[in-house]
Amino acid sequence: MADTEQDPGGVVALARDLIRCPSVTPDDGCGITALARVLEQIGFSVKLLPFGDGAARTPNLFARLGTGHPHLCFAGHTDVVPVGDVASWAHDPFGGDIHDGILFGRGACDMKGGIAAFVAAVRLYLDRTPHPQGSISLLITGDEEGPATNGTVRVLGWMEAEGQIPDFCLVGEPTNPGEMGEVIKIGRRGSLNAHIVVHGTQGHVAYPHRADNPVHRLLALLGELTAAPLDAGSEWFEASSLQVTSLDVGNTATNVIPAQAAARLNIRFNDLHSGADLAGWIRTVAVRHAPKAEIGISISGESFLTEPRAPVEALRASVRAVTGHVPRLDTGGGTSDARFISRYCPVAEFGLVGASMHKTDEHVSLSDLKQLTAIYTGFLEKVMR
Repeated sequence: MADTEQDPGGVVALARDLIRCPSVTPDDGCGITALARVLEQIGFSVKLLPFGDGAARTPNLFARLGTGHPHLCFAGHTDVVPVGDVASWAHDPFGGDIHDGILFGRGACDMKGGIAAFVAAVRLYLDRTPHPQGSISLLITGDEEGPATNGTVRVLGWMEAEGQIPDFCLVGEPTNPGEMGEVIKIGRRGSLNAHIVVHGTQGHVAYPHRADNPVHRLLALLGELTAAPLDAGSEWFEASSLQVTSLDVGNTATNVIPAQAAARLNIRFNDLHSGADLAGWIRTVAVRHAPKAEIGISISGESFLTEPRAPVEALRASVRAVTGHVPRLDTGGGTSDARFISRYCPVAEFGLVGASMHKTDEHVSLSDLKQLTAIYTGFLEKVMR
């Protein structure tokens, strides 16, 4: 097993190998299969779990080393977002180039670097503890940056049926805004999207009594929804936020009252609400202003919170030991696959610096990769006792 000062646990080599797999969602681009080979070499029992229909099946992987408890699972994704204009990149997005101590490539920080750091940490941990009492597993999907319908959520269902649910899960999302050691995520806000279509009666603007203007109804509806804050926040969460994201009429004429008007909105909500309650509130408000409105609502995740108990404190201690920082426990930001995992077991998130994720010339410093490997190694040593 590699354990050199230059590349502890082989983290740099594995990160480069994974970046060189062009796994733009939903195409695996060899990412899952390459990782499976490495895990099998370490001693993991690997199960490939493609879900979906036909050629568009989503690649997923579950690997486990050991059968006992505590059972610690690491979750992540090999799929990446598109690179955009390749000509705007100074480095090949799938080249794994290293320049001045920086590793470049799509997925470097989100989150192939994080996966590589955990695998390297397992290698280092096994060097020191050849026969651990518990078990270590990895849940890796190729469907996190996409619709997330045939990825982590499906694997978790399989894990439950097979008796493979862990005692704790660590997600390797890039949680640090600017430098290593800043933030551990112990929860996330829920997310609700709504599409509202209000129908009226088309007519001439000079004869409004002969028409029914749906724009006025929609504006009144949205006005009530946005008139007051949803809440002032809670112990671990910031205030919930409702944002109107689109208002569409499609009217190119200046003298015509349109037949319909539509709007889209998103609510990021804390633990004072549920998606069902907010959906009911939207529908109730709509009845007052536009009783015949068509309303479509999708809830991509409920809010969740992992109490900062032993595993979270072990992670926090490991971060402090390596970086010197006491990381802030946070629940902000967008959603992640942790929203699915929280239904089955406690979960927290910690990974690399995310400042360059989804950007041109995405990158991670080799120093950060090595620090994350050391943090994960320390975490394994603490929780696997």
